[in-house]
Amino acid sequence: MVHTIVTGPHPSHPGACIEKHYYNSYVNHNNPGNEQSTVSSGLLSDISKAIIGEYQAIYCYDILIQQTSNNKLKKQIFEIKNDEIRHFQTFSQIFTSLTNKQPIVQLTKKCPSNFKSGLVSAFIDEQETVDFYHEIARKTSNNYIKEQFQQAAFDEQNHAVWFLYFMNHTN
Repeated sequence: MVHTIVTGPHPSHPGACIEKHYYNSYVNHNNPGNEQSTVSSGLLSDISKAIIGEYQAIYCYDILIQQTSNNKLKKQIFEIKNDEIRHFQTFSQIFTSLTNKQPIVQLTKKCPSNFKSGLVSAFIDEQETVDFYHEIARKTSNNYIKEQFQQAAFDEQNHAVWFLYFMNHTN
């Protein structure tokens, strides 16, 4: 299953995306010249992997929400999912501004079939993602990209703490 993520048009710039327009303006302001020439293919590959990871998390967290009847858990997982959506959008904007292409995303693994294994999987994934995002932040000299991945790493660590709490306090 392959999906192409398409953002909405910019209201005053036909043919341009709101997110792309904003990010390109930011990059051009801080890094005159051709930003694309300063980005390694390894960094682009990592950003693409991060986008796919966020997409996978959004999908699996929807399933987790459906698997529990506890409204407090549903609410917290929904908030975590919203953070993942924000990360997905931000990373997609970055990717598009660097490549002039929309990212192509697909589900790369199945989500766990029950709530308890879903929590364990989410906890492990969040913890691994923290390290991965710090690594991406260290690879770039672009301050905007660095800041976005550092912030996302902080969010992911917070998510891991929540999932660990859920693992230890649910039946």
